[in-house]
Amino acid sequence: MIDGHGDDSFRYGTRIRHNFSTNIYSDVDHSALIDFLADKAAGIKSYPEPRPESIERLIAMKLGIGKGNVMVTNGATEAIYLTAHLFHGGKSAIVSPTFREYQDACAMYGHSVTFISSLSEIPSDTTCVWLCNPNNPTGKTVDRDSILETAAKNPGAVFIIDQAYSDYTLQPLVTPAEAAGIGNLMILSSLTKRFAVPGLRIGYAVGSEKLMSEIGKMRMPWSVNQLAIEAARFLINHSDDYVIDSRGLHAEALRIGKEMAGMGIKSTGTDCNFLLAKLPQGKKASQLKDFLIDRYGILIRDASNFEGLDGSYFRIAAQRHEENDLLLTALREWMSQS
Repeated sequence: MIDGHGDDSFRYGTRIRHNFSTNIYSDVDHSALIDFLADKAAGIKSYPEPRPESIERLIAMKLGIGKGNVMVTNGATEAIYLTAHLFHGGKSAIVSPTFREYQDACAMYGHSVTFISSLSEIPSDTTCVWLCNPNNPTGKTVDRDSILETAAKNPGAVFIIDQAYSDYTLQPLVTPAEAAGIGNLMILSSLTKRFAVPGLRIGYAVGSEKLMSEIGKMRMPWSVNQLAIEAARFLINHSDDYVIDSRGLHAEALRIGKEMAGMGIKSTGTDCNFLLAKLPQGKKASQLKDFLIDRYGILIRDASNFEGLDGSYFRIAAQRHEENDLLLTALREWMSQS
């Protein structure tokens, strides 16, 4: 889905002043990180670690699990494609609508795919189950106990639980220790989302040593570059300086949803900082997106290319209160004239 992600602000240059299209809270001060990386810039003259083991050890120590239970990757997306590669030609069940990369990775490696709406619909011969939790684009979570029970009842399937947005919800999720101890379950995590650094491409998977070892055989050397490794070390060691107000952002997302409902725009509700919205019949998210960019410099996510959704859907992530008010003002204007 190279051309289908959110945060396509690169297309619009300086026209974008308020980015609601990414699920990351963007109001983050990275000055200390930037200064740190400037001091480390000479490192680009040497190859990085073929496998970023120093960061795997650091993450494992922070999580209280073994190094063999952690695999650091070029964004969580690399882990998705490596997993699909390992189980090439398998049968995947994808809980949808959801992040398109599961579907694309499965297609690349010859999986047959069944789209399901809940974990209760998993076909008996499934090889891989893909679940985003909290889910992109709906913002909803699946109960942790339900995930663990379903994995236990389906020992022949590997459950890939993408928890990239775990820091944006208060709902209980599968823990790293649980993932490390369950042979057929892995979780994906993202420093991109935790620290708002999507340009660095740093993610990791946690699972049993056997599963991580098998998936690790699929990856190429040096997939994580030197500056990304240095940034990951800095961010993990300074994580207390990066506080996500998950409760406040969730409240803002709910407020936006309530205000939109008064305009005739439906939303799914959410358990985190972003939500999926549906315009009334006859209105197109692509047209709304163009209006918001041209008039307000606001970028939203046209969600029409998620499996099962049409051109009336868009996704937004709560930002600062005043920015959210501006978005609501812009939505009211467009709804009144379109």
